[in-house]
Amino acid sequence: MMSKLKYLIKVSLNKKIKTKWFAITNILLLVLIVGLVNADSIVKFFGGDFEEETDILVIDNTNSSYANLEASYLEYQKYVEDIKVTNIKNYTGSVDEALAEVENKDSILIEINSDENNFISAKVTSKDGVDAIVMQLLNSSLNGVKTNLALNYYNISNEMLSLINSPVEVETVKLDDSKNTDEMMELLMGVIFPIVILPFFMLTIFLVQMIGAEINEEKTTRGMEIIISNVPAKIHLASKIIASNAFVILQGLILIVDAIIALFIRVFTSDSSINKMIEQVRVSDVFSGLKESGVIDSLAYVIPIMLILMLLTFIAYSLLSGVLASMTTNLEDFQQLQTPIVIISLVGYYLAMMAAMFDGSIFIKVASYIPFISALLTPALLLLGQIGIIDVIISLVLLILAIFLLYKYGLKIYKVGILNYSSTGLWKKMFKAMKS
Repeated sequence: MMSKLKYLIKVSLNKKIKTKWFAITNILLLVLIVGLVNADSIVKFFGGDFEEETDILVIDNTNSSYANLEASYLEYQKYVEDIKVTNIKNYTGSVDEALAEVENKDSILIEINSDENNFISAKVTSKDGVDAIVMQLLNSSLNGVKTNLALNYYNISNEMLSLINSPVEVETVKLDDSKNTDEMMELLMGVIFPIVILPFFMLTIFLVQMIGAEINEEKTTRGMEIIISNVPAKIHLASKIIASNAFVILQGLILIVDAIIALFIRVFTSDSSINKMIEQVRVSDVFSGLKESGVIDSLAYVIPIMLILMLLTFIAYSLLSGVLASMTTNLEDFQQLQTPIVIISLVGYYLAMMAAMFDGSIFIKVASYIPFISALLTPALLLLGQIGIIDVIISLVLLILAIFLLYKYGLKIYKVGILNYSSTGLWKKMFKAMKS
């Protein structure tokens, strides 16, 4: 029997892997992932202006404001990420010449004039508008120039102004230290988990459709009769489950490799070594923060639990889809039966994405026990601290129990269903098979 099982698994895998569509699909996925990760570089290559410098031309009619404006602007610029690259300079030409540069080179013109009531006034001229972040920095810098003029006019020292404007020190005390990692957890849930949850959700739906399509194909071509006459139904079902899960796991690994390739391409095609260094610093800062908050230690046991739950969930969905597909006579009927499966998966997906909003809710805790969505919910809730190890054990036990019941009673339905070519009395035959 083992030789027949291996043969059926090999045939099923070859039908999925040794096809042009498998190669074409994965090549397109690689191109898509690389494109998404390196979107800014691609746009720049085709003429985008992510790093094109914009000149800020300053005409200082007060003869005393430019130095302060430049110093303030450059200082503020250090603390703003993803700002458009700008080059501020003191323009010595006429207004008409400056306007010509604004029109031809898409520069920004600032005219600073004296104002009796408000110390200074400014006029900003651009061709298509000013970037919001750049405009905010310019406003802050101009306000800084005005402040310095006011200080000199009223003979107020910078130390006194700093003392007046200094914020009130507020001490925050948390009686519950378990909430100290909330910000890091939200970062993890908002960035890392969607990267894991979405592919898992998509692979689950793909797994269900793949098993249903393969079983219906064999029934439609009457090949099922030949197969079942040579192997028991349980061997046939086992071959479908093993082959389909092996294919899905392989596809998941290919997606991980695609993501790694995309990241390597992004690192090695970066134009500026400074940008590389900044990205490395950011990653190290995030990693340090995660380590200090204890999130890294949590991941050490959350990841294995998540992988075990995912593998068991794949098996559960495989059994369910195989049993349902055996009772249908064509792919259209199976698509109708798989609708509840898709809805259940969607519910689990959205609950996992919104897990942080249900803090302390009994509903979300109970939902994490449900076998077909526990792989999505349980790791997220465990990482957020909303459930404990006992809850994880309950989820695992219920999932294993669901797999056992699906195999025990589903196999009886499968034996009857795979040779059933009539859609009438479908549910009666299912219940009769379960009772037998």
